[in-house]
Amino acid sequence: MYELITLPNGVRIVTEHMDAVRSAAMGIWVAAGSRCEKRGEGGSAHFIEHMLFKGTTKHTANALAQEMDAFGGQCNAFTSRNSTCFYARSPDTHLQKSADILSEMFFDSLFDEADVRQERGVILEEIGMYRDSPEDMVTEQLITRCFPGSLGRPVLGTAKSLALLTGESLKAFQQREYRSDRVVVSLAGSFTDAHIASIAERFSALEKKKKTRWKKAEYTSCFVLKKKATEQNQFCLSWEGLSSADERRYAWQLLSTIFGEGLSSRLFQTVREKYGLCYNIGSFTASFDETGLFGISTGVNRDTEKRAISLIMDEVHKLTEAGVTQQELDRARELIKANLLMAQESTSSRMNRNGGGIMQLGSVRSVDEVAERYDAVTRENILSLARELMVPEKLSLSAVGRIAAEEEYRAILKTI
Repeated sequence: MYELITLPNGVRIVTEHMDAVRSAAMGIWVAAGSRCEKRGEGGSAHFIEHMLFKGTTKHTANALAQEMDAFGGQCNAFTSRNSTCFYARSPDTHLQKSADILSEMFFDSLFDEADVRQERGVILEEIGMYRDSPEDMVTEQLITRCFPGSLGRPVLGTAKSLALLTGESLKAFQQREYRSDRVVVSLAGSFTDAHIASIAERFSALEKKKKTRWKKAEYTSCFVLKKKATEQNQFCLSWEGLSSADERRYAWQLLSTIFGEGLSSRLFQTVREKYGLCYNIGSFTASFDETGLFGISTGVNRDTEKRAISLIMDEVHKLTEAGVTQQELDRARELIKANLLMAQESTSSRMNRNGGGIMQLGSVRSVDEVAERYDAVTRENILSLARELMVPEKLSLSAVGRIAAEEEYRAILKTI
């Protein structure tokens, strides 16, 4: 069971002891991602993620890496549309040193202009890497168009927006968006009260600022196509989904698991196993504070794409007309519950679950409580949700490859 401490400045520290482990994972979560960026700041949140590894007032980037490696620690970070997380995992004997390094990076990074120029090149290569991946591109362009405005902006930014960013502008973004009430420090594994006290003392230094909120986003259905010389055409179909706080999210996850997650899912068994039209196919969910997205992605040959899309939509109609079987529901429920239980054995998983939960929802339900909510989902719940969400007027399509004209894909979907 986790414990939560809220400091006078609003910083929250969530901790969870794990018996019989000799390591600890610490994450600094900030509710500041790409959707916080204003015009001309595109890519700032992600750029800051990179800059925190480029040296501090006390250590060079190389010294930071050597310090962490010297005791077998692991340190990394990630940025999303909603948040940024800096995290480290280490043996419990070196937890204090690991926490000190992570905190030093968070509070005392240099943002040196020479480092900014160098790291800009690294991020441009990262952008190029994703552009070389049609599977990533098809999803990214879908989200960009489905959520016009700040939520839909690419997390990495663009070459044009990155050219405008400087060490001073990045530091200003951090000072503006890294407010104390947006920070959650999550610690899981083997630790002592002294470790918690040290973290609390360090993060009490964050200045308390006036709360602000980002602009509300709304889902917009779209068709977005991009020609690219690929062997396969990549497709992504989507509908509006649920927000991160919606209590129906348990039924939603079961729906996605039955429909397109795993080898026994309907999409995999039909489109791949029965008809052999693809190698990979699946469904996915994405949730934000006020909205969400339910998607289906696959890669198919140009000659068979019409048949594949037709089969996918046939499965959509079957789902919205008849729902799921009790056997499917029971199997998906056990799969999700098993994954929940197995994740409990990982300090990193617990740190992520607690940190993300406190940041997004203000609390974290126990595994038993979550399992109870999955157990409470009925076939009728899933059918009702499918009929509400997977409606024609909310359907979007994204495609990348040697694609046809938009009118052809619209015609395919209309005739199904």
